[in-house]
Amino acid sequence: MAFVNVDPKKLDVNFFKMIDDQWMLITAGDENKLNTMTASWGGTGVLWHKNVTFAFIRESRYTLEFLDSNDYYTLSFFGNKMMKELSYCGSHSGRDVDKVKDTGLVPVYGDKAPYFEQAELVVVCRKLYRQKIDENCILDKDIIGKSYPNGDWHYTFIGEIVKVLKKV
Repeated sequence: MAFVNVDPKKLDVNFFKMIDDQWMLITAGDENKLNTMTASWGGTGVLWHKNVTFAFIRESRYTLEFLDSNDYYTLSFFGNKMMKELSYCGSHSGRDVDKVKDTGLVPVYGDKAPYFEQAELVVVCRKLYRQKIDENCILDKDIIGKSYPNGDWHYTFIGEIVKVLKKV
């Protein structure tokens, strides 16, 4: 099966279900070194007259180093398959293990940032914005206790969608 380029405005997908229930892999790096992590927070929309994604990465995550040092990243969606592998990628650090080798994921290169052959949908993003979440800006203070009890804050990344690849 191959990937085809798809106009993001013509996608007929439910990103709420895909991100929250089926998860995604956020990946950055190159042929020499990459890292990926599982995420169940994020979204898509329109900002600054651009189609964008937004992703959140905790400052403790190894993947943050890769997003910081690369201009592009990908969001890979697998549907309901590979939940075991995505769970592994979300619970192990690339500092300590080789997630690609351990899960059997097959990296694909050549579209600005790596993604995985097993994905059903890939969104290639160019970084536009990065900012650490500021505790003082959170209006619902219950969020702090529930999501940040240890002060491990997320960085928000907004990325312009430069390509969408769908498996056919």
